[in-house]
Amino acid sequence: MTQFPSLDWFRKVRDIYNADGSLHKGGGGACHTTAAFRVDGQDYLISFEGQKIGDIRTATKADVADVDFVIEMPFDVWKAMIKNVREHGGADQRYTLNSLDLSLPEGIAHSPADDQYRQDLFYRYNQNFQDFFDASARVETTFA
Repeated sequence: MTQFPSLDWFRKVRDIYNADGSLHKGGGGACHTTAAFRVDGQDYLISFEGQKIGDIRTATKADVADVDFVIEMPFDVWKAMIKNVREHGGADQRYTLNSLDLSLPEGIAHSPADDQYRQDLFYRYNQNFQDFFDASARVETTFA
């Protein structure tokens, strides 16, 4: 079992995603962006490079200041989303990143540089990020 959140968890999901082209449903387009995923005060920096995911590492404040956008949710929402993905083999309609963004009062994505163009990459490539998290259905997960 791999604990969420952890660098190990994100890297295991990346390895599954990169190894299985059937997980790349993102509208057929290549995704080029660097994002931070903030979980319980810790930022994980992920580089999306075409149809693959490159580097994943914990991020410093300086790293986060230079990402295109940050996805941030309360820990209980992250946990519910990951459990839902595991249960259904992918997020159901209540737990997609898009539905969570629309349902939470402040949304889940923001640009640390307050740059709408960069934040828009979350919406443009949303399915790629969803495909990544849907790959987590194959990772046996425990929670901190």
